[in-house]
Amino acid sequence: MRRGLLFIVSAPSGTGKTTLVERLVREMPGLMRSRSYTSRPPRPGEQDGVDYNFIDAERFASMDAAGGFLECAEVFGQRYGTGAADTEQLLQAGRDVVLVIDVQGAQRVSERGVEAVSIFVLPPSYRELEQRLDRRGSADPAEVRRRLAAARREVADSSRYDYLIVNDDIDRCVARLRCIVVAERSRTAVADDTVAGIVAAFGARNG
Repeated sequence: MRRGLLFIVSAPSGTGKTTLVERLVREMPGLMRSRSYTSRPPRPGEQDGVDYNFIDAERFASMDAAGGFLECAEVFGQRYGTGAADTEQLLQAGRDVVLVIDVQGAQRVSERGVEAVSIFVLPPSYRELEQRLDRRGSADPAEVRRRLAAARREVADSSRYDYLIVNDDIDRCVARLRCIVVAERSRTAVADDTVAGIVAAFGARNG
């Protein structure tokens, strides 16, 4: 069994990355989203063990100190982390895993020397992102300005990613993500047992 592939998807707040990845994992067999840990309380409708692993701040700090996170970061005053053991178990089982994390989290994964395919999702324009954040209605103007400032910093780092795509239309954007996954799965270095068997059979033929 081949080792699973690790995908990282990052985007500014309001770009729609969570919706995109949820669609992607529904449509791509063998691909699953990593469930992050967070110290923040659940929002209305969120379920522990489904949307996030909700833990208290003390346990989060303990896991962090013990090296239990592949990456962790504070985002808009809340702490989020990807369980290192959880992710490794899935990859060893041959599952392809998607991490939906921010730029600083992606950088920490890279610094740990973990091989991953990184994808940055851009909004169609700065103005469109501003309008999307305004339409949410749950953030005050100061919060919107803070998120836009963060978006400018994140977009400035987008050149570090392997792929850049634009979420101008959800169907087109999911199709682009699917193409990336298919392309990465087809690389020689990650060929699965079926492909390896075909290649080996040709090598065993004489004449």
